[in-house]
Amino acid sequence: MYDAQEIIDAAKRIENEIYETPLFENSELNAIIGGRVFLKPECLQRTGSFKIRGAYNFMSQLSRIEAENGVVAFSSGNHAQGVAMAGQILKIKTTIVIPQDAPESKIANTKKLGGNVVLYDRYKECREKIAKKIAKDTGAILVPSYDHKDIIIGQGTVGLEIIQQIRNHSNSLDQVLICCGGGGLSAGSSIAIKDALPETEIFLVEPKFFNDTKKSFEAGKRVANTPNKQSICDALLADIPGELTFSINNKLATNVLMVSDDEVKDAMRFAFQFLKMVVEPGGSVALAAVLSQKIDFENKVSVVVLSGGNVDMSLYDEIQRDGGSSI
Repeated sequence: MYDAQEIIDAAKRIENEIYETPLFENSELNAIIGGRVFLKPECLQRTGSFKIRGAYNFMSQLSRIEAENGVVAFSSGNHAQGVAMAGQILKIKTTIVIPQDAPESKIANTKKLGGNVVLYDRYKECREKIAKKIAKDTGAILVPSYDHKDIIIGQGTVGLEIIQQIRNHSNSLDQVLICCGGGGLSAGSSIAIKDALPETEIFLVEPKFFNDTKKSFEAGKRVANTPNKQSICDALLADIPGELTFSINNKLATNVLMVSDDEVKDAMRFAFQFLKMVVEPGGSVALAAVLSQKIDFENKVSVVVLSGGNVDMSLYDEIQRDGGSSI
């Protein structure tokens, strides 16, 4: 298990290159659930998601020789943008392997930030193999999207900020809800949160048909997702939990919650109507768990992480226009 001091050190390392996103509550949401819910909008972060935290923490510690060879990463889009921006800041060449069906906005933004984009078919090709071949051929350093100590520690600065900020609003914190794909954000944040507040419960949230972490918790070992399932939550479609991230999440998290795509759409509409924020599907799953009341929120103090806001406008417009809500 990593030390919370390492997250404090990472926060100092990255502080000049990221935003400290706010923590706020919404009266409409509080009224619905009968408790206090504070929102942590990483959709307002540079590149539109929390991923810049881990990417910069990793890449800023490369040696001069390693940096000169460049880096390669694989990503559905948010990690891609984080790596590309970190590369732009640090003047490191970046190559990103992205699924061809990733939101066009994520692909375009990665290119705009200077990333060399390599597209692949997520249903027929293995992104890890493609990235490892590029690394072997070019000498580039592979920047994992979640299963590496420096990535986990960097993402953990979200949890550190939550602890620092909640003290300005409440004397207690009952529970924190965090999205879970590969598990880097939840693992790192859990380390910071549980170190400061051991009694606070951590709930991970996954898309209904990409519940590899839930199945892994139940089995007591890493279990892969069922093949050929689909979800609008493109940022959370990891095949299997990371080895490092699962070991941390399995120890520190209370449970894993699941939400449907329809519940995610409701959350995205709520965020637009009442928070005045654009939140992507994967970034909305924790809010969806609150609105659908997957656990008890009454008379409790909760924090929900909105992990990203990178969504194609065509999909976003379709979801907003549909307007069907179960809230």
